[in-house]
Amino acid sequence: MPSITAEAGAGLRPRISIALAFLFLAIALLPVADLNVAGHDPWAELGRMATGLLSPDFAAIGYLSYTAALTVAFAICGVAVGAGAGFLLTPLYHILPIRLFCVAIRSIHELFWAILLMQITGLSATTGILAIAIPYAGIFAKVFSEYLDEADPRPVRSIPARTDVISAFSYARLPLVLQEFGTYTLYRLECALRSSAVLGFVGLPTLGFQLDTFFKQGMYGAVAAVLIIYYLLIATMRLWMRWPLAPLYLLASIGFLASLQTPPMAAGMLRRFLTYDIVPAPLRNGDLSQTETWQRFGEWLHMLTFDQALPGLAATMIVAQLALVLAGIVALIGFPLILPLIVGRAGAWAGHIGLVIGRSTPEYMLAYVLLQIFGPSMLPAILALGLHNGAIIAHLMGHQSRHLSKDLRPDAPKGINLYAWEVLPRIYGNFLALCFYRWEIIVRESAILGLLGVSTMGYYIGTAIQELRTDRAIFLLLVTMIVTMVIDVISKRCRTSLGLDGLSSHASTNRC
Repeated sequence: MPSITAEAGAGLRPRISIALAFLFLAIALLPVADLNVAGHDPWAELGRMATGLLSPDFAAIGYLSYTAALTVAFAICGVAVGAGAGFLLTPLYHILPIRLFCVAIRSIHELFWAILLMQITGLSATTGILAIAIPYAGIFAKVFSEYLDEADPRPVRSIPARTDVISAFSYARLPLVLQEFGTYTLYRLECALRSSAVLGFVGLPTLGFQLDTFFKQGMYGAVAAVLIIYYLLIATMRLWMRWPLAPLYLLASIGFLASLQTPPMAAGMLRRFLTYDIVPAPLRNGDLSQTETWQRFGEWLHMLTFDQALPGLAATMIVAQLALVLAGIVALIGFPLILPLIVGRAGAWAGHIGLVIGRSTPEYMLAYVLLQIFGPSMLPAILALGLHNGAIIAHLMGHQSRHLSKDLRPDAPKGINLYAWEVLPRIYGNFLALCFYRWEIIVRESAILGLLGVSTMGYYIGTAIQELRTDRAIFLLLVTMIVTMVIDVISKRCRTSLGLDGLSSHASTNRC
């Protein structure tokens, strides 16, 4: 059994302490979390669902194929626009206003963007493309700039001093990271397929729309068909997505989406949205020179803050913290299940399939399914977030652990002892780093799951949109954005203080 030196032990103790602090916080939040199960028998509902899922109904396979093609088209066009915009922003990312702009647009979930854009562009292809492209542009700018910062600086230093900025970037910096840019874009396309499917829950004609329709009708066999087609899209993406074919895919996607009968964007709608809809109601309808107008505005802010923003924020953080701890537990249990050294080759294949399903299923879609079983509470949201993010972390940890077999002693233990005394101590720092990286994402996803009826920020935002009170929705979105940015700052400082900044940086950005 390997011994830990005093220096290593001193570095390990803060990392264990921070993990225990998150665990105890989650335990303390359990009494105030709404974990109630609906009055019906969840196991009976699960049995009926399982029966349907085991007998998929492909009767509507023609229409499902059309919907699957739309899902892919939205994803490809969204990534193309987002990557293009992110690439243009990359050289400017070091400028503070540009960086803050990118942080702001990526802190708002694609579903929130879709709901806002529908007020301007309606239920159209433009809405779906921009809902993916806008947050992805901020993500691409961040990740591309990180790749550039970590590239070898010597080629830039060796070029003539009078070389213009564009030439220096194109010939001395870009070639060093072009392969990484392509690899990350492919990863982001996989994320976009998930985002595109989820956009169906707000009415866009993707696989999520079909899933919602079949669930409401109790057609679980058709639900199984939708899920099988969706998983096949994700699983085979590396086979059909080839870079030489990318321009053809993009042209085909544009043509496919152009065939949709969608309402045109009206300039008047955009002008009304920017100059009237998003303006707080007291300021919109009052005289700005009057004290009464600003008093009504103060009352409006007070009401939104204390009646909606703070309760929604509290529920969001409860869901996020419980889901983060659950994700950590799932990751610690799940990552050894894909290591042949611990579970054997057959066991590793089975574990790999389980993690692929877990990380490929969007949190929103998984929460929707669990909502049918357990009813409306925080439980479906916590389980969905924990299982999905735990599967992502477990996959990355397992991938990072595969090389450890070369470093093991000939007399290394086997099975659970190998996991506990050899593998986990070496990968624990990466585990914490990945958890901190996922923290911001889990908070963002916790907010959006309110659209399903959970009392997080998304619930209040969705209600405001339904009541045509866009000004309230914008205020609540700004609160969500600020909180997400604060969580990101706290996460970075925790990683720095624990010496985790250099761990898993690329791995964490290669998964959405």
